[in-house]
Amino acid sequence: MDTFKRLKSFYWPYKNYFIWSLVALIGVTGMTVMYPIILQYTIDHAVLGGQYEVIPYLVLGLIAVMAVKGVAVYIHQYLGDLFGITAVHRLRNSLYEKLQFLPFRYYDNAKTGDLMSRLTGDVETFRFFLSFGCAQLVNFVLLVGFSMGVMFYYSVPLTLVTMVMLPFLAVVVWKFDKRVHPGFRGIRKSLARLNTKVQENVSGVHTVKALSQEDEEISRFDQTNDDYKQKHLDISKIWGNYFPLMEFIGNLSAVFLLAFGGYLVIQGSLQPGELVAFFSLVWYIIGPIMNLGFIINMFSQSKASGERLLEILDEEERLDAADRKKESGNPRLVGEVSFKDVSLHYGESDRPALSSLTFHAGEGKTIGLVGATGSGKSSIAQLITRFYEKSSGEITIDGKPIENYSLSHLRHHIGTVMQETFLFSSTIRDNLAYGRPDASMEEIIAASIRADAHEFITELPDGYDTVLGERGLGLSGGQKQRIAIARAIIMNPSILILDDATSAVDMQTEVKIQQAFRELMKGRTTFIIAHRISSVKQADEILVLDRGEIVERGTHKQLLQHKEGLYRRIYDIQNQDQEYVLQQA
Repeated sequence: MDTFKRLKSFYWPYKNYFIWSLVALIGVTGMTVMYPIILQYTIDHAVLGGQYEVIPYLVLGLIAVMAVKGVAVYIHQYLGDLFGITAVHRLRNSLYEKLQFLPFRYYDNAKTGDLMSRLTGDVETFRFFLSFGCAQLVNFVLLVGFSMGVMFYYSVPLTLVTMVMLPFLAVVVWKFDKRVHPGFRGIRKSLARLNTKVQENVSGVHTVKALSQEDEEISRFDQTNDDYKQKHLDISKIWGNYFPLMEFIGNLSAVFLLAFGGYLVIQGSLQPGELVAFFSLVWYIIGPIMNLGFIINMFSQSKASGERLLEILDEEERLDAADRKKESGNPRLVGEVSFKDVSLHYGESDRPALSSLTFHAGEGKTIGLVGATGSGKSSIAQLITRFYEKSSGEITIDGKPIENYSLSHLRHHIGTVMQETFLFSSTIRDNLAYGRPDASMEEIIAASIRADAHEFITELPDGYDTVLGERGLGLSGGQKQRIAIARAIIMNPSILILDDATSAVDMQTEVKIQQAFRELMKGRTTFIIAHRISSVKQADEILVLDRGEIVERGTHKQLLQHKEGLYRRIYDIQNQDQEYVLQQA
């Protein structure tokens, strides 16, 4: 029950729905127990007692009981659903909000399919128990309690004989729960792996087809699917082992009832109608007890799902909870950036991604970052935007520690064009204005022109209202990157980060974009992360990185003078490649 206690804040505010649903359930149970009482009176008084004149009244009474029960069932079910649906609506929003503010480190290991499974399947399982399973558990208690009360009224000895098997049934049910709960948790995890496999395959379908791995992917999916099937079969075996035993114990109670009840009728201490009513009432107890396995099934599934949801809710954000409120009213950033002995470790590895970096980027200056893959170029950008937190040292913007700014305020003034462009399944216009939803159409078009994107956008069937496929499917890599550049332009940032922003475009398009960048960079502090020397040669200062350290710095001309320097070697290699291409042409 600890899982439900920890999730109490999501459903307890709506307890009134649940309470009134239970009030209606009490009415349902009371009317249900009235059936055998009316039957007993009909047999003992109307039929055997010869009071035939009461039969019309008994019929009317039965109709009234049915009508009241029908109304009570409606109220109970509607309020029960309202309770569960409202509670998980809030829970799902909290989970989604939590995912928005978890650090990048969390997503380094998280799987998309698993997260989707938790926010859909696990939330729905938890809702089903709140709406239906919880009420069934209360209904079990009420129906058994009401029925036993009437049974004790009719005959205490017969009731005690009938109930003699219930303690044994309780022990079996308890053992069943102990075994079935871990099994359902395994099912939820296996389903998450299955969803992850499907999601990865759909997202990477181009790679799968390009490398002719369709058969291998089918085989891998079959293994994951087989594991999911086996988990269900394991639960079925547990169910098959315990449910017949629970049913056998329940039926023994009916046997004891008929044997001892028949004896009491023969002795004259029990009326025939009371025995018939007693037999109906005992099934109001045996039925729910036999159905208890189904309720435990729901409880175990919801408990397993709740535990998986708590894993997300309990995840540490690793940022001050008040971070979003810090200096949120600051004016526009100037854009002066300084690193002082900054180091960064992504994991437990001894080798840092960045080691004791120190540099200064003045207002409106352009800093080029050059180096081999894994040298730490993108890590600098991730620290400026606080996608990751530094391990040591100090980072300041406009003379203030970067931690003094709220994340929303900081990132609102930083325009980032990442190496891997992500576009949403929406219109091009919505994607362009994603960072500034209030941007006018004139601003969107102006930014697209400067990013050399307007021409190809207007050639699309619906222009700026063209709906893109998932992750921008339907556009070339260069087109997606130019949209991302225009998106950054619309934000009008103080600091601009271009993380290999022209890597997916041809040389001719790169020249056009570079021309737009020169105008865009005026008055903005810009960091250009690039593999091509041509992208950074106009920078005010170029930092050459190797294994997380700055090994060279200076302007393009200054760095070329170091004949044995890393920058010069990169420059020579790229020139040789270009000359080779020209010769082959």
